[in-house]
Amino acid sequence: MRVSSQGVTVVALLADPDAPTEIAQRMARVLPARLAEKSGQRRRFDVQVISEPFTAGTEDPPTLMRRIMDRARTENWDIVVALTDLPLHAHGHKLVVDLDHEHGLALLSLPPLGGLRLQTRARQAVEEAVLSLAGRTATGAEGSPSSQPLGRFVGPLAPVHRANVGEEETTDLRYVVSGPRGYLRILGGMVRANRPWRLVPGLSKALAAALATGAVATVNSTVWSLAESLSVPRLVIAMVGSVALMIGWLIVDAELWHRSTDASPEERKRAGLYNASTIVTVGIGVLVCYVGLMVINLLWALFILNDRVFASMTRAPLHAADYWTLSWFVASVATVGGALGSGLESDEAVRAAAFSKREQERRSALQGDEGE
Repeated sequence: MRVSSQGVTVVALLADPDAPTEIAQRMARVLPARLAEKSGQRRRFDVQVISEPFTAGTEDPPTLMRRIMDRARTENWDIVVALTDLPLHAHGHKLVVDLDHEHGLALLSLPPLGGLRLQTRARQAVEEAVLSLAGRTATGAEGSPSSQPLGRFVGPLAPVHRANVGEEETTDLRYVVSGPRGYLRILGGMVRANRPWRLVPGLSKALAAALATGAVATVNSTVWSLAESLSVPRLVIAMVGSVALMIGWLIVDAELWHRSTDASPEERKRAGLYNASTIVTVGIGVLVCYVGLMVINLLWALFILNDRVFASMTRAPLHAADYWTLSWFVASVATVGGALGSGLESDEAVRAAAFSKREQERRSALQGDEGE
């Protein structure tokens, strides 16, 4: 472990590309001042961000810690904190952070921090990990760490808790999440890493098909009569059915479903977690599309509909509520059209819109292994 000669602790944030790198770059702007203030030892910190795919080809924490250690030996770093948006597992537990105080290393998995306030939570976790590693490095203490680097995340009601570490590992302190709350937190973090809002612009052909379907349906008198006759429960059923159809079609057609070749219980749980995040990610993206279609159809209906023509076709006067009913029903019809149009998208385009960069690489690696 190198110690800086000028009284400056060099902290390297080794981040996977895409979202982890963006999070690391944002926190690097404020970390030096916050670490210096919290250390209370008049210590200065120099924070550097290195964007590298250090998780390529493996999700095994001990292997990743050895990679981080080898990478640190080639640089003049005092502390290395590695960040990834992949969910990591260790001995059947979902990993939050691994700490190696002897070598000044930390491995932080972002999904267990949850989908809300991720930037703040990640910064807090990195701060406490760095202060723990810096304190141990400065004192040269030996033995098991007695402090709680993630103190603000650990408590009687929190899903984060300490876990045992294998004797063959260099890690001396490990935190994991467990229970229903932990599962929901890591699921939210995985969905957040996938950025479901990118699904809308990423499916340009499906969106074009949906808009064209909606535009044609809005001026169709048969659709007017159907919308006028449908009750609210039937409109809800039409909405749920069209959204479910779109979600199912995207997952099946683009082969987004994760199939595990390992029949072990742990691997089945991992596959279930990945598939749950896929359903939620695609579901949020489709719902955003649905709301957008509903608004666009409403504006189109306000522009194009004529009360006299509408009354002559439906034998009912045109009321304000009819605009909402029509746009709601047309959004369902247009979503079905968008599902058909999504078949024109390449599988790579759908995966790029639905998954984070690291998740795309992980799935590509799995498909390559299965093909061999």
